[in-house]
Amino acid sequence: MAREAGRAVARSGMRLVYGGAECGLMGESARAALAEGGSVLGVIPEFLIPVEGAQEGVELRITATMASRKAMMTAEADAFLILPGGAGTLEEVFDMIMQRQHGLHAKPAAFVGTEFWAPLEVLLSQVAKCGFADAGLLDALSFHADPAAALAVLNPQ
Repeated sequence: MAREAGRAVARSGMRLVYGGAECGLMGESARAALAEGGSVLGVIPEFLIPVEGAQEGVELRITATMASRKAMMTAEADAFLILPGGAGTLEEVFDMIMQRQHGLHAKPAAFVGTEFWAPLEVLLSQVAKCGFADAGLLDALSFHADPAAALAVLNPQ
């Protein structure tokens, strides 16, 4: 799915903005986008380079902190394509949602992997239903089975 996402982003003419690492699923996405001739921006904190490696062939920006990394990635992104992931992905997702709730951006987000993200979709609906978030906040979030369907929503042409 990660490689498919990278290829789909490149084919759509969009730029892939990601965490800059060589390892992991996003490293796979970046390499797939590059192989497809796509544009890729990697943003990585300096302290992570010895641990995760910095992806070669991408436009690379090095930050001092994780917070500055997320801020730069959010500023550079036009939309958010979210693949299944762990605690880091969840932290970025909730940060993106909070920034949107506070009016710091109005960018859409599409989650890929309907079954994986189903519990989060239910949770976010419950949060809105109970009045802890504006129901309109969820309008900018969509859930899809595959990257192509998600990109069709994020980049309608």
